[in-house]
Amino acid sequence: MGVPLISAAEAEARLLALVTPPGPEQAERVPLAAALGRVLATPLRASQPLPPWDNSAMDGYALRAAEVGQASPDQPARLTLGEVIAAGAVPQQPLAPGQAARLFTGSMLPPGADTVVMQEVTRVVGNQVEIFASPPLGQFVRRRGSFYQPGSPLLPAGLRIGAPELALLASAQFAQVPVLPRPRVAILSTGNELVEVGSPLQPGQIVDANQPALVALVRQAGAVPLPLGRVPDQAAALESAITSAPPQADLILSSGGVSVGDFDYVDSVLRQLGATLWITSVAVKPGKPLTVATLPRPDGAPPLLYLGLPGNPVSALVCFWRFVEPALRKQAGLSQGWSPEWVWATTNQPLAAGGDRETYLWGNLRAGQEGYRFSPAPGSHNSANLVNLAGSNALAMVPMGTTHIPGQSRVGVMLVGGIVCI
Repeated sequence: MGVPLISAAEAEARLLALVTPPGPEQAERVPLAAALGRVLATPLRASQPLPPWDNSAMDGYALRAAEVGQASPDQPARLTLGEVIAAGAVPQQPLAPGQAARLFTGSMLPPGADTVVMQEVTRVVGNQVEIFASPPLGQFVRRRGSFYQPGSPLLPAGLRIGAPELALLASAQFAQVPVLPRPRVAILSTGNELVEVGSPLQPGQIVDANQPALVALVRQAGAVPLPLGRVPDQAAALESAITSAPPQADLILSSGGVSVGDFDYVDSVLRQLGATLWITSVAVKPGKPLTVATLPRPDGAPPLLYLGLPGNPVSALVCFWRFVEPALRKQAGLSQGWSPEWVWATTNQPLAAGGDRETYLWGNLRAGQEGYRFSPAPGSHNSANLVNLAGSNALAMVPMGTTHIPGQSRVGVMLVGGIVCI
């Protein structure tokens, strides 16, 4: 009797339910420059307003709007030129009636000024400036605290810090940032046939492509890879590798040994170690054999999560994108956005599948004026064919029960790389 298959959605839900993200008590403070890609551990509030003072959004002249309310190209208003205020300088005197101060983008407004006109609608004549347009009150003025008031929420916990967040944190004077620890992932490959890249191949051997690929994917996901190398298809060797995994690991990720062959020992070894197996196979192609288990820890800490991926390299990568990456996002402490990103696209060519499982076909997604278009990679979509997987940036999904999607039809597509614009 075969093992019952569960849907991809159910597998993702079960897996995410097993992930225990770190709490704020595990936060570490890092320099601002080291915070890129990290997840904010606690909500942040700043003690100063943004902008910190009234300043100009344009190169031009600071003035009182009421004094140029009738200005027009035919009847310009004339004001006396006053102080020149460079960006970074402090105005030395209030703006007198009938006066305009020359300033630049970022310059502080002098006391008494309430509006800025840009230099393109002005002309300097001697010691006067002519204004050829009537500006609305407050035009091109960035008021102190108009972006942010001290003590109000600045950034929420659970946010991954990117370049815009770094810029905001710098503006708010955060030299140190509280972030959550990165997930630490022990990675091992199983199989008697595997050799390290660069080793001469003997008959029957293959290069272990999964280890470098999974290390790279873990690193791209913002986690810390802990590569453990290759383990032969021996129950004792696998048990030793699992029990000797680094104690700081949050998750063990293996490839191979999760099917039903005579030399597939992952599930049986996990059971011998007292693990609870939550998933053993999923109704997806490629990637039906997928093991999700939790191992008890001797110190009473939360159980160690174990994810066993198929050995075929395409299957391993597809399962990582579909299931492992969401788990790592939650383990990193992200408050939302764990699931893969999906878009609707038009397929340029027909898509075929067996219908018995949710099927992923890899290829290229491009964005154009009429929306997204998907082109499946040429050649065989085989679970061992890395040749046509290379260069792919998306996986088109053919739902279970569907065997054919005609060309020019709409299809759900999972993003696994950057989108090309055409």
